[in-house]
Amino acid sequence: MSTRRVDDLVQAMGLSGIGKSTVSKLCKDIDERVGGFLDRPLTGDWPYLWLDATYLKQREGGRIVSVVAIIAVAVNTDGKREIVGLHIGPSEAETFWSTFLKSLVRRGLSGVKLVISDAHEGLKAAIRRVFSDSWQRCRVHWMRNALSYTPKAQQSMAAAALRQAFIRPDRAGAAQALRHVADQLRGKCPKLGGFIDDSETDVLAHLDFPGQHRTRIHSTNSLERLNKEVKRRADVVGIFPNEGSIIRLIGAVLLEANDEWQTQNRYMQTEPMAELMAASTKPETVRISTAAA
Repeated sequence: MSTRRVDDLVQAMGLSGIGKSTVSKLCKDIDERVGGFLDRPLTGDWPYLWLDATYLKQREGGRIVSVVAIIAVAVNTDGKREIVGLHIGPSEAETFWSTFLKSLVRRGLSGVKLVISDAHEGLKAAIRRVFSDSWQRCRVHWMRNALSYTPKAQQSMAAAALRQAFIRPDRAGAAQALRHVADQLRGKCPKLGGFIDDSETDVLAHLDFPGQHRTRIHSTNSLERLNKEVKRRADVVGIFPNEGSIIRLIGAVLLEANDEWQTQNRYMQTEPMAELMAASTKPETVRISTAAA
C-alpha cells in the first residue's frame, strides 16, 4: 500500500495519521519476518513436495507486466505440512523453475520421494533435472485436459469412466481400466485415446505410495486453495509497484497460513510415512551437485 493509503486507513481507524518514516519502519519489520521465514533452513526429510504457480500484475519500467509467483509446500516425516518456498519471476521457463528448486535443495530440502504438480513443460524438465523421475501429474488438471479432447456430448460418460479407473486399489488395475476407457473411446475421441496412452504413467504415480496418503498426493488441490487466498489478497492491490512489494504481501500471507497449519493435526499419518522411508530402495532423489547449486 502507498503511504497515502496507509494514512487514510489509519485516520479511518480514528488515529491522527502516519508518516512516511513510520510506514518505512513497518515495511522493514515485515520484510525481516517474511525473509526469515522464506529463507529458513529446512531440516530432515520431506517425502512429498507440491508445486504450483499463480500470475500477478507488476509495474516494471513504466509498463504493467505479468509475473509468476511459484509456491512450494512439503510434508516432513512427522506428517506436518509446511510452506517451504516462494519465488517471483517473469515466466515458467525451465531455468526459472530449476533456480527455485535448487534454492530449496541448498536450504536443506532432501528425501523427496514424489513431486506433485501440473504438466507445464518447463516445470517437468526442472523436476527431472533437480529431482528424480518420481512425479505425479495433478489428477484434477489431468481430468480437465482429458475432457478437453472429448466432445461435449461424451464428456459426462468419459468423466464417469475415468473416475472409476481412479478408484482401483492398485496401479495395475487402474492402468488396465484407463487403457480400457481409451480403447472404448478411441474411435469417437482419438485424441483422448492418445492422451491417455501418453500420460497414464504420470497420473497414476501416486498409486506406488501408501494408501493412506493417496488422497493427499494425487493432486495439487491443497496448494490451489492456498493460491486462491493469495489471489484474494493480491486482488486488493491490483498492480504491485515492484517485486519487493509482492514478496512482502504474499510472503506475509504464506507466513500466516503456515503458522495456522502448525496448530492443526498432522496432515498425514506417520506410520505409513515411516514405512515409506524405511522400505524405499530408490536412490536419493536429489541429483544436484555442489557445483550446480
